[in-house]
Amino acid sequence: MNEFLFYWSIFSIAGSWLIRIVMLALVVQRKPASAAMGWLVVIFFMPWVGLVLYLLIGENTLPRRRIERYGNLLSHIESIFHRYRQYSGIVRPDLGPSFDSTITLVEHLTRMPILTGNDAEMLTRTNDVIDRLVADINSARKHVHLMFYIFANDATGNRIGDALIHAVERGVTCRVLVDAVGSRPMLKTLGKRLSQKGVSIRPFLPVNLMRFYMERIDMRNHRKIAVIDSCIAYTGSQNIVDAGYGHFDLAWHDIMVRLTGPVVLELQTVFAGDWHFETGEMLDSPEVFTIPSSTGQMTIQALPSGPTYPTENYQHIVVAAIFAAQRQVTITTPYFVPDESFMHALKVASQRGVIVELIFPARHDQKVVGAASKAYYGELLDAGVHIYEYHPGLLHSKSMRIDDSLAFIGTSNFDIRSFTLNFEINMVFYGPIFVKHLRTIQEEYRANASLLTREKWQMQPRIKTFARNVAKLLSPLL
Repeated sequence: MNEFLFYWSIFSIAGSWLIRIVMLALVVQRKPASAAMGWLVVIFFMPWVGLVLYLLIGENTLPRRRIERYGNLLSHIESIFHRYRQYSGIVRPDLGPSFDSTITLVEHLTRMPILTGNDAEMLTRTNDVIDRLVADINSARKHVHLMFYIFANDATGNRIGDALIHAVERGVTCRVLVDAVGSRPMLKTLGKRLSQKGVSIRPFLPVNLMRFYMERIDMRNHRKIAVIDSCIAYTGSQNIVDAGYGHFDLAWHDIMVRLTGPVVLELQTVFAGDWHFETGEMLDSPEVFTIPSSTGQMTIQALPSGPTYPTENYQHIVVAAIFAAQRQVTITTPYFVPDESFMHALKVASQRGVIVELIFPARHDQKVVGAASKAYYGELLDAGVHIYEYHPGLLHSKSMRIDDSLAFIGTSNFDIRSFTLNFEINMVFYGPIFVKHLRTIQEEYRANASLLTREKWQMQPRIKTFARNVAKLLSPLL
């Protein structure tokens, strides 16, 4: 027995140091450097645990089959984009000289044109969103396309499910794409019922232990999109789930936009791309991609992002927009784990006289992420950034307003995970028409939040500060 323990100790010690040395050579190749440092901290203190975690979630890679499928999609997508070129509403907004470089960056990094002739309605109550979506599904005549991170088997999910079943019975084609992790319980229950009734439902990026070596298991599709008959679309932060998300004492507060006009075609393109990415089926018929008529005066653009893009396009655009701000930047997000460039942009904007407001939930549903977020508060307060903590519930809205010129609403949190890992969809609204509406909603959030002062922050117990700093070390991994 003693001999076994001796050899086991030798093996454990030698193996631990071998892991540290090998992983040092491997991990330092990761970009950015902050992510490499986070992994090295974990591997140095817990080499065996760190090795397993790295195998599971260390690389932002997709399996070869999916990469090839995405390549096939790009070769076909030109025919879809040709329909954009036939539309005269492609514009380059004039927001003044300070935003010219930002618009140039947007045009360079995205595949979606900036389109005018649209209308958008903001919805901030869960039941209102579901009521409108059910009514639009009930009015569908050709197709309904839904893609959501969470599609729950609860009262809200079943309302949407019943509407889909009735649509199928009328001859409407219904396709539903849900994240395999976020909607896992639904796939085993409501999902089976929908499939039996003729709804085409597919999980995105299925996960099992036999496939962990092929793809990062926490790489998720975080998008929320609904497209009805190519003429109405929804997107934003709300999932198909009751407002409490299963938490009886913490209601979520979201923003969704109901869109009409040519920009609907861009969300249809994102859905079609993800549907092909998962199923291999190409949705490129004229019926699916009919350009809607002009419905308003808003200029809007869709910004999809994720691991299939060569750069962190949304992060680059957000940072550029903050640097272009002249008067005010207001951001709402539930999860705030910034990378260095995003953090730098916020601090520099504040120090050059721009009013920078960050509105976060006072309570978090994810304790470690919440602790990591708070670890950045002191540095932001020192730079003059205004931090507000929202109290009525979990502020789940993901929005950013730059002066009266730009508004961003979508699914992306302002954190490293959303910028670099998840499949996300965000909308950019150009000009004052929509921005003023968002300002009203953000001001309502601020009115229900308390301003965090530097003095109040310094009164935090030291044990909390220590715990938050430890969580901050893991920021690149969260």
